[in-house]
Amino acid sequence: MMAEVDREDLKAYCREMAQRARHAATELARVTGAQKNQWLRRGGQLLLERSLALAEANHLDVKAAPEYGLTDAQIDRLRLAPERIDAMAAAMAEVAMLPDPVGEIISASVRPNGLEVQKVRVPLGVIFFIYESRPNVTADAAAICVKSGNAVILRGGKEAAHSNAAIAQILAEAAAEAGLPGDAIQLVATPDRDAVGYLLNMPEYIDVAIPRGGEGLIRRVSAEARMPVIKHYAGNCHVYVDKTAEPDMAVRLVRNAKCQRMGVCNAAESLVIHADVAESLLPRIGKALADEGVELRADPAARKLLPGAVAATEEDFAAEYLGPVISIKVVASLDEAIEHINRYSSKHTEAIVTRDLDAARQFAARIDSSAVMINASTRFNDGGEFGLGAEIGISTDKFHARGPCGLNELTSYKYVCYGTGHLRGE
Repeated sequence: MMAEVDREDLKAYCREMAQRARHAATELARVTGAQKNQWLRRGGQLLLERSLALAEANHLDVKAAPEYGLTDAQIDRLRLAPERIDAMAAAMAEVAMLPDPVGEIISASVRPNGLEVQKVRVPLGVIFFIYESRPNVTADAAAICVKSGNAVILRGGKEAAHSNAAIAQILAEAAAEAGLPGDAIQLVATPDRDAVGYLLNMPEYIDVAIPRGGEGLIRRVSAEARMPVIKHYAGNCHVYVDKTAEPDMAVRLVRNAKCQRMGVCNAAESLVIHADVAESLLPRIGKALADEGVELRADPAARKLLPGAVAATEEDFAAEYLGPVISIKVVASLDEAIEHINRYSSKHTEAIVTRDLDAARQFAARIDSSAVMINASTRFNDGGEFGLGAEIGISTDKFHARGPCGLNELTSYKYVCYGTGHLRGE
């Protein structure tokens, strides 16, 4: 790992890294899908073969974790247990089995003059991926970036520095064996936060930045980047229980959306329920949540039906709790539900429970979020669950990608035209 360096030396180090990534991105255009798949399979194999070395590197990070103030849950996410190394290897093999998006002809037409116009899928170029915590993200991000034809600069958190370096070294070794450019996968080897700032100011080399972590990290990247950023700030996801909702389904779905895994961005943080069914359904839903240890923060109408609930504030309706708390709002109509959700939502995932097809269609059309679930849990907004095979994150932006970002979302397109000596205006 790289030690602290002088400011000018650090800037030069970042520039050289970005330049090498740009060259590697150009060289990747010559790499075949078979070579990328060979790298993925060999990388996964080496991760398994070097599991002992990975465990030793990871032990150094776990041992130092208390110095960084990590909680027990954060330390657990940091650990590379044998089953997690197995999962990393399996994920790389799964990406190898996905169709290669590069070179796909999205559309084609022949003009009246005989000119053939093709719209062809191409990589974005160089991706700067900044992330925190779990070291397995190093392998996941490298896999999806390179499979989609992009060079990647990885900047993990200092708490996982030894683990990330060990994984990146293995992936670079596999890349060399497969004939991939050596600089297609690079890891920023300094904990200095200024390195991130320097790289974010190099749009001449880096095409897109993708931050994955806490809101503070994402806001910093969004504020400083001079290239496009694919991001989501928060996951304040809603479940709306409509007046025609099937009661048992509503209870099960709200419980799953909130409780199946609370500390993730697609977990439900807000419950909205129609007044016509609040009296009969809300106590049942409230009990199911309370049995899971969830604190209920409710508006006045909901508190009348939930004696144990506390008063919800304006901040509660907009909060991403990532834990055992949920806000609750009773509404008089579908229109009011949609208005409430669009006002407080972080535009991540919203769900409706209903037997009314027209209500479902209105909800899907008017809710402004990256994914809308009809009679399904918010927890399904995920690349794997959507059949993308892998994702690098979930975007709440509208440009260039929205929702789970898989291989296709890490590509753009260009037009390729075939003529036979075509001249315009002659």
